[in-house]
Amino acid sequence: MIPKVSPFEAYKSYLGLKNHFTRESYDYHKYCGKSRASLQSFYKRKDRFFFEKLSRQKDDSEVVEFFVSNFVTCDDPQSLWIGEIVRNGEQNYTDWKRKLQSLTYTFKTEVENIFDGKNFDKKLQDPVWKFLSMRMDKYDSFLHIDVFKYKKILKQVVCGE
Repeated sequence: MIPKVSPFEAYKSYLGLKNHFTRESYDYHKYCGKSRASLQSFYKRKDRFFFEKLSRQKDDSEVVEFFVSNFVTCDDPQSLWIGEIVRNGEQNYTDWKRKLQSLTYTFKTEVENIFDGKNFDKKLQDPVWKFLSMRMDKYDSFLHIDVFKYKKILKQVVCGE
């Protein structure tokens, strides 16, 4: 049996991840997703039905992945509302899982394009904005990839092995 998450736990995960992706000082992993949410504040919310619906559909780890996928794909995570996530988030979640599954292939093809000689200087001179940089740093802790696999691919592309 899949362990289901309670609606209140889903709410706390939502708040923790929202803080993680919108505040520089908050780190979801450092604080273990904790927030000052109380059961009373949860029951006062008019949108608690969305958390109840989500908790019936997903197990504990899927809830976190579901929220991460939606916060990462959103242009403004601060304004992302739970109702919007539940209504439209399944497509973001599916696309996010597909991107993670094809990450090795995508990495290899993009590295080959960079080291192919065309547009090398142009690609390295793109400015990285503060917002995008923060988003990448915050998302990094949720990526569980085999670094050695990507180093091997990079070595094959660069050295021609």
